[in-house]
Amino acid sequence: MLLQGQDYFFRSPSNVLDFQERMHRSGMVADFSADPVPCVLVLARADDMEMNELSLALAEVGIRMVRLDADRCLDVALTVYTDAPLVEYEQWLLRPMLVWRRHFDLTALPVDATTVQGAYVHEQWRAVAGWLSGRGDWEQINPFRVTQHLDRLTQLSDAASFGLTVPRTTVTTLPGRNRPGGASCIVKTAGKHLLEPEPGELRGLFPRPLDTRRVGEALEPAPVLVQQYLSSEYELRVFVVGEDILAYRVEKVDPAELWVDPDAVSVTSVEVPDELGEKLLGLSRHWRLHVAAFDILVTDGDFVFLEVNVNCDWRWFERRAGCGAVSDAVHRWVAARFDELASAPRRGGKRH
Repeated sequence: MLLQGQDYFFRSPSNVLDFQERMHRSGMVADFSADPVPCVLVLARADDMEMNELSLALAEVGIRMVRLDADRCLDVALTVYTDAPLVEYEQWLLRPMLVWRRHFDLTALPVDATTVQGAYVHEQWRAVAGWLSGRGDWEQINPFRVTQHLDRLTQLSDAASFGLTVPRTTVTTLPGRNRPGGASCIVKTAGKHLLEPEPGELRGLFPRPLDTRRVGEALEPAPVLVQQYLSSEYELRVFVVGEDILAYRVEKVDPAELWVDPDAVSVTSVEVPDELGEKLLGLSRHWRLHVAAFDILVTDGDFVFLEVNVNCDWRWFERRAGCGAVSDAVHRWVAARFDELASAPRRGGKRH
């Protein structure tokens, strides 16, 4: 069902836009220190504009940031020392203080995974990227060991345990037979909203109304989520950054409109009620998330939890609302946490 009528297509560029990378590669930044340089290490992809902005913001306060992008990592000169928290990246010796894995998806690797060489490259990067983003002797932002298991069904059960309303949900390969809540329903992917069957070419898997007249008894080749449809006044996109809560009111006609017709979506900056904010902060702490985005449905005065996005992007909402508060909060939080870690003495009198 989710493959039918989905015409969203996006080609992800792999050109370098990261400010610090451009400056260091061009030799415009002189580094005369023989000691490892403390840094923020980001595992992402080239078109991660949130990280491009973070790179510029950290440069302004003198913090080094280094990128490993999934779509540009095949030719990188990289050595990671297993017995010390050090990384040799190109000609630089670095000491990561913070590691943030965001959009480092193996599907973005520019290889054919059906060939022996492509399968080899996938497997090596899967193992090493997983170890980098799970290593315990540097701090992880949104630890990958936790977030890789934070699927939508776990999210729903945990949100309910924190007192949030959640839609009735069924996991099924027979969507035509299932109507949780007994009325209108929508079908959602149990996994990601985007497919990348070929590196750099992304296609949408967005929520769709369930039409049992068309589905009938058809068997889906993979399980999908069938979820109770709840009419609503509007949605909230709530960003949690450390202990800060920032939110946007999102008004749209169709669940997929955010992607397929973004100009029709209205976005305004709003305050979050204290009771909702405390529940979302509690969930963030429970999930060990430092930066996350919650999708909340507002219906009949109640707040209904839909999902949390740990690789959240915020620039689009900021541009639509004319408010850059989330970017500012993320930049402040990362810089402050970096400074705390860089100034903390290590055991034996050594420093991080």
